[in-house]
Amino acid sequence: MTKKHKITNGLVFQEDGSFEPGTVYLCSDRIVSEEDWLSTEGSETSTDAGGGYVIPGLTDIHFHGCMGSDCCDGTEEAFRTIVEYELRQGVTSVTPATMTMSEEILTGICLAAKDFSCAEGADFCGLYMEGPFISPGKKGAQNEKYIRPADTEMLRRLQQASGGKIRTVVIAPETEGAMDFIRENSGTINISLAHTTADYDTAMEAFSCGASQLTHMYNAMMPFHHRTPGPIGAAADSAHCMVELICDGIHIHPAMVRASFKIFGDDRIILISDSMRAAGLADGQYDLGGQTVNVRGSLAVLEDGTIAGSVTSLMGCLRTAVRDMGIPLASAVKCAAVNPAKAIGIYQDYGSLAPGKYGNIVILGQDLEVKAVFHRSTPVCPA
Repeated sequence: MTKKHKITNGLVFQEDGSFEPGTVYLCSDRIVSEEDWLSTEGSETSTDAGGGYVIPGLTDIHFHGCMGSDCCDGTEEAFRTIVEYELRQGVTSVTPATMTMSEEILTGICLAAKDFSCAEGADFCGLYMEGPFISPGKKGAQNEKYIRPADTEMLRRLQQASGGKIRTVVIAPETEGAMDFIRENSGTINISLAHTTADYDTAMEAFSCGASQLTHMYNAMMPFHHRTPGPIGAAADSAHCMVELICDGIHIHPAMVRASFKIFGDDRIILISDSMRAAGLADGQYDLGGQTVNVRGSLAVLEDGTIAGSVTSLMGCLRTAVRDMGIPLASAVKCAAVNPAKAIGIYQDYGSLAPGKYGNIVILGQDLEVKAVFHRSTPVCPA
């Protein structure tokens, strides 16, 4: 017998980015229309949203870990810890990020990711490859000894090891072989500019060659200056380019977040967490890509003071963007659910509450705290 469920008495996120009072209907693991729900035989259950916000589950396309585990641990146990935590936060689909490491280590991570799935966790939709094709001049928290020139054959070996799981690869376009790499691979993978000393013209060339994204904008790149606009200015001038923002209250000043929304609009911004393994845990000493990270409150830094990712979940970043930075909730949801799903090519199944999508749904209270999470139509414990 078909399992039927409906979520009533909520402000439902619409395809146009607004909220309207309504009901969401679920059959099996998918969202369906009211007509299809009524015409389907099966047992019926319902959830009262209590006047809260009913939104698509979030998609974090760029983060490293949480709860003591990191993507680069490269084990099923680590992946399981990550996806189970993320689901409880209302992040229902993920592409965890690797770091700049040796090909041997990256291959092990890819092999572990190839067949990984976890019914009790967020959908594991692939990997985000941050490095090693970056610039030493803007390495940030990446390990310089593993940085290397762009290498299509290496990417292909890793993609084969992962079973096609690599969704995004980052690159510094000014480095050796980068433009050829972008031309060769942009048709099959999402290419994002990152950890780069590129100027405006170089970044514009990269976007014209097929790059389509800017990784953690403002961080690990040349600044947005009125005479030297750098990659940020190039991204603004490239209509197809999306940009990532970390709205944890540490990486970017609220005024710059608001300015970014005015420049790019909520169609082109992707909220990410860039969280590392300390997310969800107490202050202390951790590691990221083999480097020591000290965490105090919301700040995570290397020994030299370099910011080393965040310790905030994507849902936490969404709340910060709305509560502390003045971003409208509808815009924040669009940037944390719709746009990331589009960027990595999974929007046919994720990112909105349209009939046919997976029943990955979050109910937020008026205080924006998670009240309930549905994973493929099944209710799971709230955060």
